[in-house]
Amino acid sequence: MDMNKEQMQALVDEVLEVYPDVAREERAKHIVVNDESQDSSKCISSNRKATPGTMTIRGCAYAGSKGVVWGPVKDMIHISHGPIGCGQYSRAGRRNYYKGTTGVDSFCTMDFTTDFQERDIVFGGDKKLAGAIEEIEQLFPLSKGLSVQSECPVGLIGDDIEAVAKTQSAAIGKKIVPVRCEGFRGVSQSLGHHIANDTIRDYVLNDADEKEFETTDYDVAIIGDYNIGGDAWSSRIILEDMGLRVVAQWSGDGTLPEMEHTPKVKLNLVHCYRSMNYIVRYMEEKHGIPWVEYNLFGPTKIMESMRKIASYFDEKIQKQTEEVIARYSEQWDAVIAKYRPRLENKKVMLYVGGLRPRHVIGAYEDLGMDIVGAGYEFAHNDDYQKTTPMIKDATLLFDDAATYELEEFVKALQPDLIGSGVKEKYVFHKMGYPFRQMHSWDYSGPYHGVDGFAIFARDMDMTINNPCWSNIKAPWLDNSAASDNEPMAKSA
Repeated sequence: MDMNKEQMQALVDEVLEVYPDVAREERAKHIVVNDESQDSSKCISSNRKATPGTMTIRGCAYAGSKGVVWGPVKDMIHISHGPIGCGQYSRAGRRNYYKGTTGVDSFCTMDFTTDFQERDIVFGGDKKLAGAIEEIEQLFPLSKGLSVQSECPVGLIGDDIEAVAKTQSAAIGKKIVPVRCEGFRGVSQSLGHHIANDTIRDYVLNDADEKEFETTDYDVAIIGDYNIGGDAWSSRIILEDMGLRVVAQWSGDGTLPEMEHTPKVKLNLVHCYRSMNYIVRYMEEKHGIPWVEYNLFGPTKIMESMRKIASYFDEKIQKQTEEVIARYSEQWDAVIAKYRPRLENKKVMLYVGGLRPRHVIGAYEDLGMDIVGAGYEFAHNDDYQKTTPMIKDATLLFDDAATYELEEFVKALQPDLIGSGVKEKYVFHKMGYPFRQMHSWDYSGPYHGVDGFAIFARDMDMTINNPCWSNIKAPWLDNSAASDNEPMAKSA
């Protein structure tokens, strides 16, 4: 059922009632009901330590650096410095597509680790790190450089990774970037993004002026697109059709030389604002390069972003952009005509990472779908400032939601589709709710761009209108319990 603001607030209060007083008071700061008459973004708390015991879905600083910013740079080797687990679980999980030969000139899906043991904790791991770098150079001589991604024990025992990186860089003649991204730093993976951006500034862009590169008036860089399922490639097609030259994309399918050339472009295009706004702000201050956010999910936002990007260039680009939009319109109008009748008025609840709760809203609305709840795992306040104008009155807005809270909100709001991460996927599947894994597109994609919108629409239709949902009952419910929670399954 549709709820007004008072009913939605009553739901929030009821869900929070189970917490002890202190936890309830803290969690209440992170959940608001959107009120179009006031700025709801000022009412929600974000980028704060998760409440202990609430089963947060966040990641750590290491995940933000290794898994997001540095890991997809394909021609560098990224060493997980510490025990084996972090490296293994951050390997090849995000579907950061790349072109290259794995193990020869590309290394994203490989796991390089110093494999800390007890003796390394006691005696230190500097020598082991130096030995690993020497061995890697012998085995993979075509790598362009290395990064050292420090795990929690490294920060606890005080290993001097900077000294090792400096010594070994001189020895092998390649750039080695030490990254102090120990998992215990900060409140979520967000600090890992910031730390990684700072190391790009200090170790990659510090000598950018010395790099020779032939430029044009239409050079742009794609920043903060991790090429999930090929997203950056779909974005690149649009930009090149507009007449622009993409000279760098990072970090998805990105390379060290591309990063080094970025300070010479005419415009930086930021997809994931949360993870990369720091570095584009630096390039604006240091090199005078303007930057602009863009969103290529769905026709409405594609057109809006294309025109915004074109406004930074001359009339030639602006005219060509309008011609391209006219050509694209035939393609996405056909997609909407096919899928909107099947998806009209379907309700969607979103809980994802850095930008997608706001970026994908337009694509859902292009298909006639309604957003009833949206939340971020590790957002900052400016993310909510960008989100609240995009959602309707009485929409539920939540930050760092607990597993329990998500389940209760879903039971009450009865969405036709849930978009969240892999940790939430199977619980809601068992409860009988259509679900899309919106961190890595459920092994589909791309979702960006014109071609991506067709895949997005197909996947949403395929998920919601699958007849299986009406035949699923949560295995922990008996017949009497099921009747108390009906409808647990959504009919096709």
